[in-house]
Amino acid sequence: MRVKNFYYRHKNTIGYVLDLLRDNIDLVCKSIKIIAIIAVFILVKIIWVHWSCTDHGTWEEEKAELIRRRNFLIGRVVTSPHVLLNEMPKAIGTQFQGEWALYSCSMLTAALSNLSRLYPGTKMENIANMDSLINIVLSPELRKYDAERWGEDPLETLDGNESHISYISHLAWMISEYKMTGGNDKYDHLLNDLCKTMNRRLLRSKSLNLPTYPSECIYVPDMLVAIVALNNYSALNKGKYASTVQRWIKKAKSEWLDKETGLLVSFLKEDGTQFKAAPVKGSYSALNCHYLTQIDSVFAREQYDKFKSHFLQSGLFSGIQEYHDHSCWWGFDIDAGPILFNLSPSGTAFAVGPATYFNDTHVRSNFLRTAEIAGHSIRWNNTQHYLLAEIALVGECIMLAMRTTTP
Repeated sequence: MRVKNFYYRHKNTIGYVLDLLRDNIDLVCKSIKIIAIIAVFILVKIIWVHWSCTDHGTWEEEKAELIRRRNFLIGRVVTSPHVLLNEMPKAIGTQFQGEWALYSCSMLTAALSNLSRLYPGTKMENIANMDSLINIVLSPELRKYDAERWGEDPLETLDGNESHISYISHLAWMISEYKMTGGNDKYDHLLNDLCKTMNRRLLRSKSLNLPTYPSECIYVPDMLVAIVALNNYSALNKGKYASTVQRWIKKAKSEWLDKETGLLVSFLKEDGTQFKAAPVKGSYSALNCHYLTQIDSVFAREQYDKFKSHFLQSGLFSGIQEYHDHSCWWGFDIDAGPILFNLSPSGTAFAVGPATYFNDTHVRSNFLRTAEIAGHSIRWNNTQHYLLAEIALVGECIMLAMRTTTP
């Protein structure tokens, strides 16, 4: 009787407790299912990353993957200027769409030149595609972004004094790579005019530097493209403009090094002096190191070693930090991309270049592993690309150029 009375007196409470237990059991079961799904996903991802990275090592081992990635990019980048510009995210605006399209063409051109040296059997096909890429960059549609910023067309005003340094230098670099790979003389006259214009404008400037756009600072990586192009031209033309290249490098070593890191600064004032509080960015420094390998390998090695000491992040997610002096767990930068766990996507991709050039195999392998974790490679019909290429095609072009950078 006492038990029966207790039940009736506490019937509602007991029911509530039983319902609570049933609800919790359901919640626990759902949680276990979610944890199991996540665990399976992580396991599959680990296996996928390991499998995708097994062929990283010798150039012969990497050949099949590199050719597949080249095939993908040729299919997406070697197209009409209009289609290529529409491949660039609309959210970044027309100026950056133009810049990203230009970078896609120049970086793919560099990659095709590199692949021609690594795998001579691919050279003739690569040269034909380099020719197509040059014609895309020559188109009025692509050079429109630069013309709008300067208020004049960059190719129709080569006798003028406005900078246009970014557009002109990338075009000159592409043509010089075309020539050095074995291309014919169809662009010789244009290359002469481009380099003559760049050299004249640099020597007339206050600091041997030129701004990318009006009323903006000097972006050092943009300037280095011009120096690479002049250096290539010098190699093709019995040392012409070599003095300008050597003078720029000498000033870089003596006037444009950051006091804290010893690295080339990311930005300069128009007169060539340093900004007091401007940051040294991981993405810019990585690109500086890459371009320097094409000009002065000794200076490049010095910069690369300092760069790693300040910006290299090791661990599961190895890569390059965008800021060496503070943490940034989440952020966004138009040049670096989405920063996550301190890592700069652009900085890490650009750093693959000097890591490859200097045969820094351990660091290179770690960077490629991080790229696979973040990017996730897709293989289909003799092509391969990171899934992120559907968002930022330029990143895929950069990675292929950097992965194939050799002395």
